[in-house]
Amino acid sequence: MPLTPAGTDVRHRTHAAVAAILRCVRRRALLAISIACLMAAGCGSGEVHRISAWDSGPPYIPPPEPTRGATAKHATAASGQAPKSGRGAPTDAEVQRELDQAFGTRGGRAIDAAGLSAGGRATIPPAAPSRVAAIINAANSVARKPYVYGGGHGRLADETFVDTAYDCSGSVSFALAAAGLVDSPLDSTALARFGRPGRGRWVTIYANAGHAFMTVAGLRFDTSGRDAGGSRWQAASRTVAGFVVRHPPGL
Repeated sequence: MPLTPAGTDVRHRTHAAVAAILRCVRRRALLAISIACLMAAGCGSGEVHRISAWDSGPPYIPPPEPTRGATAKHATAASGQAPKSGRGAPTDAEVQRELDQAFGTRGGRAIDAAGLSAGGRATIPPAAPSRVAAIINAANSVARKPYVYGGGHGRLADETFVDTAYDCSGSVSFALAAAGLVDSPLDSTALARFGRPGRGRWVTIYANAGHAFMTVAGLRFDTSGRDAGGSRWQAASRTVAGFVVRHPPGL
């Protein structure tokens, strides 16, 4: 039976609907296959996948300059200085030689010279022997004591050296006794015969029948200087004409 135009149109619509259904089925099948492949690859499975780090190797550090040591040696040679030997502390003679070169012979003796404080007391130089330090400390304790004739010579009962005031030889004797150099106070005449003749390395005594004073590490310890600043210690020198010059043995 031949189809009518209306039947033909129905057939065409049927074929189009079937084709659409097939296309939908194919898309769903492809989607299912894709999901299965992703699951097979482990996506969403919880497994941790690490990304390989880029191995760049250690950083490049250039080697030290090969001429640095030679340059330092050339600089030392050019300056005229001897390289350090690493043998330890310098000797006293080396230190003294360096001081003489830096400051001259007079300045190089600075480590032997006592200083004078604002209070009129002497400071102990670094190189001073223990007996010189004892003399300076004792002299400091009586440096500002008043002057009285016979002071320090046992004028107080039961006291040999200790006094409230001192004369010239009494204060000198007190300082010498602190270093164990005298056993009893000496007057100026006795001090003119004390020790050995001439100037000493650290201590020099100047004495005659009427007066006595001494120098210790370059400072003058003299009762007559009290009128200037109230202390027996004086930085200024004075005439020594008419005085006998003596010094303690070894000092």
